[in-house]
Amino acid sequence: MARVVGVKFNDNSKIYYFDALDGLDVGDQVVVDTEGGHELGKVAVGIKDIDERTLESPLRSVVRVATDKDISKMDSLLAKKSDVLATASELVKKYKLDMKVVDVSFTLDANKTIIFFVCEDRVDFSELVKDLAKALKTRVELRQIGIRDHAKRLGGIGPCGKECCCTQFLNDFEKVSVKMAKTQGLSPNPAKISGTCGRLMCCLAYENEYYATVGEKMPKINSYVSTPKGNGVVVYNDLLKELVSVKREVGDTITVEEYSPSDIKVLSRDNHDKKQSNK
Repeated sequence: MARVVGVKFNDNSKIYYFDALDGLDVGDQVVVDTEGGHELGKVAVGIKDIDERTLESPLRSVVRVATDKDISKMDSLLAKKSDVLATASELVKKYKLDMKVVDVSFTLDANKTIIFFVCEDRVDFSELVKDLAKALKTRVELRQIGIRDHAKRLGGIGPCGKECCCTQFLNDFEKVSVKMAKTQGLSPNPAKISGTCGRLMCCLAYENEYYATVGEKMPKINSYVSTPKGNGVVVYNDLLKELVSVKREVGDTITVEEYSPSDIKVLSRDNHDKKQSNK
């Protein structure tokens, strides 16, 4: 087991775990050791024990609680962020690269600038890096992020009218598929089930297990079934209430009644077809 704290590098970033120092609390600003050097972050998850085998990469350390000097230095670096974004975007246009610069971060010692970008295909940006290093007078790392990560950094309002889940609380993105929408009885039209990032909405995964489990209990639409009041045809399944709507014909009267899945039984379709042909 490892004793760790979760750290964010900005309000909308993913949470990364570091070997903890004693006495750290949520909200504390800390200097942490990363592959690129020392960076400033904020404790988002308090000290806890986790299995090191669950970590994506070797555990690095919290170096110290950030001092006023550390914070002041990072503030001065972040003040240059808009200029760096503008410079990088201009050079991208110069080389006519199919990529979009979306964010910038700095190591605390100012020796390295990390520029985040999104693009659909692989891009040769070797010349771009050289020009950026000359213009910024520092080492430069270009780091590609996904469309979902871009949306998480930008924030925004989802189709539901609330702040995007990725911005509010999601740390990692689950795999989402059109099959999940079908399982939940939603339209597979991408325009109706996509978020602001243009990808399938993350929330499709939230209730999928429930819908999949309940759906297994339900008969298929148009199934011929027996009920406590007689035989009929399934016309609707209410997965939230776990009720099956069955249409029955009694003489000239047609009724639609709701039943629990445990109260009905699927019958052979042949029996129904024979009944219909005898009418």
